Amino acid sequence: MFIWIGIATLLIYGFLVFYIGRSLWKWMSPGSSWQLKFLYIAVLAVVSTSFISGRFLGNLTVLNMIGSYWMAIFYVLIILLPPMHACLWLLRLTALNKDIAEKRAGFAVLVLMVVLIGYGTFNAYSPAVRAYEINIAKDAGPLKRMNIVMASDMHFGLLSGKAHAERLVEEINALKPDIVLFPGDIIDDDVDAYLRQGIDKILTGIQARYGVYASLGNHDRFEGEITELIGVLENSGMTVLYDEALTVEGLTLAGRRDKQDKDRADLSSILRGTDLTKPVILLDHQPNALDEAQQEGVDLILSGHTHRGQVFPAHLITQALFENDWGYLQKGRLQSIVSSGYGFWGPPIRLGSRSEIVQIHVAFGR
Repeated sequence: MFIWIGIATLLIYGFLVFYIGRSLWKWMSPGSSWQLKFLYIAVLAVVSTSFISGRFLGNLTVLNMIGSYWMAIFYVLIILLPPMHACLWLLRLTALNKDIAEKRAGFAVLVLMVVLIGYGTFNAYSPAVRAYEINIAKDAGPLKRMNIVMASDMHFGLLSGKAHAERLVEEINALKPDIVLFPGDIIDDDVDAYLRQGIDKILTGIQARYGVYASLGNHDRFEGEITELIGVLENSGMTVLYDEALTVEGLTLAGRRDKQDKDRADLSSILRGTDLTKPVILLDHQPNALDEAQQEGVDLILSGHTHRGQVFPAHLITQALFENDWGYLQKGRLQSIVSSGYGFWGPPIRLGSRSEIVQIHVAFGR
């Protein structure tokens, strides 16, 4: 079944690449030279497969960069080309010159593509701070209030790199957090790129009274042992909660393995022995275990993963898949906050969403 789905996906993608390639070729009107046409087809073939081939060939930097920007161009053109061709078809019913109309339409599409990619790049690399005020109706001892700063889905690596990490540290410290929480996808499948850019050292600059804690996401992986990856992250100044719970001041903080991890423990076993009369905060990368968290007495669950779709109209898919795909939701005594993420995956753009850091002011007690 999965093989047939994969074949169908490749065929659809191949058709869309052909559609884009043919449209661009017509606008360029380079002539009928077969040598030039062969070169164009070869370049298009390499570029359109570069994101996948770069990873299969050992995370080749050049191919991965080309592939990421190709995905941005591909997405924007697939959004723009169909309505443009529909308009051209309607113009054929008028007396306007067809060739002139096609040239002007092609120019307009290219201008819009540049504008949208520029705007999407701004949304990806210029995070907003999203603030929430919540109450947890449990006693936390002497702790009456807590300023939590949360960031998810940094995807630190090739394109979400050193500068983006420095920006994260600067903005987190400006919020003067009591505690910093990272619910997964800290790296982007490549710990070497993370270390090579010195992001591990940069993150040690985060200042929080009670420390920095993280759970792992579906992209926090590489070819080595998971203990090695956890060691790298903990050397970055954070404590990784890998199906674990611990006490921080007057509350319990727990972190789960990602849902894709077949060895992921039941939440009941992670919280066994926990004093549920005290506040319980859970880091769970994918926001699809709200019922389980509610049943086990969790008060606040923090997640990411969805990117709020990252590019329009993918948010419609995440809304259909997750009960809470972005923002705040309350289910009885359980409160869920899902971040759109600080970084991005694939194309380095966001359209219909924006990168963000989340600040949560929590009051304890009734």
